[in-house]
Amino acid sequence: MSYNDIELDLSKARLDQARECLRAARALLEIEDYRGAANRSYYSVFHAMRAVLALDGIDRKHHSGIITEFRRLYIKTNVFDAILSDIIHAQSEYRTSSDYDDFFLISKAEVVEQIENAELFLSVITNYLQNVYNRGRQLL
Repeated sequence: MSYNDIELDLSKARLDQARECLRAARALLEIEDYRGAANRSYYSVFHAMRAVLALDGIDRKHHSGIITEFRRLYIKTNVFDAILSDIIHAQSEYRTSSDYDDFFLISKAEVVEQIENAELFLSVITNYLQNVYNRGRQLL
């Protein structure tokens, strides 16, 4: 499958955004802002999904739409292992709770786990996208 320059550029920009969110999650963990770290960890996963979906020209207004499309096109078709779906679910739950639950508490250990899961997710997505980007260069 070949992609146009706009799709590739958008995908790369979203992948960069995912990396920035992961760096922010790590920094927030260091200053013991666990709610903030959980939020940024989720957004790393979210933007990584959007980076992949950009190649298909897909974007949605709601987070649930992004998650649904990513699972439909990439998890259910076995492009990515189902463990990524589990990571998405956990990240989403923590993000929703950290953003909207006034009395939400998250431990350092839970945040570390969420960041490690986001790192795994981003690593898998980055490897996939690097292969796509490299194939795109070979087609030029």
